[in-house]
Amino acid sequence: MNGVANISRNVAQAWLTGVWLFLIVYFAAFAFQGNSSVFVRDALIAQQAVLEAEAEQVAANRQILENKVKNMGGKTIDPDLLEELVRSKLGFAHPDEIVVFLN
Repeated sequence: MNGVANISRNVAQAWLTGVWLFLIVYFAAFAFQGNSSVFVRDALIAQQAVLEAEAEQVAANRQILENKVKNMGGKTIDPDLLEELVRSKLGFAHPDEIVVFLN
């Protein structure tokens, strides 16, 4: 009877060890695969740098547009801004002028 108890105890310990090994392998495999893996992390960091640069560019463009709106609003308008808008939107120019628009 004592031998059966030892075998039963060893089987239970082996089963528990197997479960722990399975869990370790399972989570280790997903650490290196999938959308949240270690390998994807580098790509996400690179994408973050690109998006931050784009956000800075958009913020700069927004500041330029806000300044234009501020100059257009109110009781007075900036004459240089008015001339720039008339030339670009309506195509007005003096006959002896050559207008070159730079982006």
